Amino acid sequence: MNLSVRISSMKMKNPVMTASGTFGYGEEYSEFVDLNSLGAVVVKGISLKPREGNPPPRIWETPCGMLNSIGLQNVGLEEFLKFKLPFLRQFDTNVVVNILGETLEEYVQLCEALDKVVEAIELNLSCPNVKKGGILFSEDPEIFKKVIEESRKKIKHSVMIVKLSPMSDVKKFAKIAEQEGVDALSLINTIPAMAIDIHTRRPRLSNLVGGLSGPAIRPVGVKMVWDVFSTVGIPVIGMGGIITGEDAIEYILAGATAIAVGTANFVYPDATIRILNGIEKYMRLYNIEDINSLVGGLIWEG
Repeated sequence: MNLSVRISSMKMKNPVMTASGTFGYGEEYSEFVDLNSLGAVVVKGISLKPREGNPPPRIWETPCGMLNSIGLQNVGLEEFLKFKLPFLRQFDTNVVVNILGETLEEYVQLCEALDKVVEAIELNLSCPNVKKGGILFSEDPEIFKKVIEESRKKIKHSVMIVKLSPMSDVKKFAKIAEQEGVDALSLINTIPAMAIDIHTRRPRLSNLVGGLSGPAIRPVGVKMVWDVFSTVGIPVIGMGGIITGEDAIEYILAGATAIAVGTANFVYPDATIRILNGIEKYMRLYNIEDINSLVGGLIWEG
């Protein structure tokens, strides 16, 4: 069986990646998972300067999912390059860095610093633009286009990925990204949600609103991957509620070239390996010789 896939110029031994923010910097899971076995390790979002994140409580379990409001806590660019990246370079796997900023200039600086040193850079545009009154980069088409355009000028060697948020006009934003020269798209990010303690009448999260992830959002993710796959001609990385190999295959049939495992890592530290084994089992069951033959393989008479 051939499990290898390509995301633009990045060749992966299999389609299983980790989702940013759920796998630390790789080292945290290395005693549970052989990182050499993964197609890519996507580290938690990196900003120019370290961020402490939101105060607790910032995680709340929900039926079939989880709310989180971590607040983009991370060690910052300098410490990542000095300590976190060298550890990952011990392994035969691709390193993808998710980046975040509060201004266009911060995204540009991060792209310039990381180009060449990692296989791919994933732009998280679900961040507030402080110069535009806090509007998310992913909500305004012009701002969205501008940050991609300027980042693209700095990314010459690494693969450029843009992470899309779940939105009604996801096709429009996917098309903008493709037109601006993005190499691949990843989706979906978490869905804004909240929970209330009815006894104290207070929010479950200190930040009131968090991001919903886990199996509860999988049907939304699958639908949006299909929408984007049907709209653009660049690779799509699917994520959102993948717990089993069957879940991963569902995303692949909807059009995902690769998949990313997120919340499952908190339930099963070796979830990525379990899912990889499940993909192989499915391929043996149906005598599939090449994983790529399944991409977008949904059979529909519509």
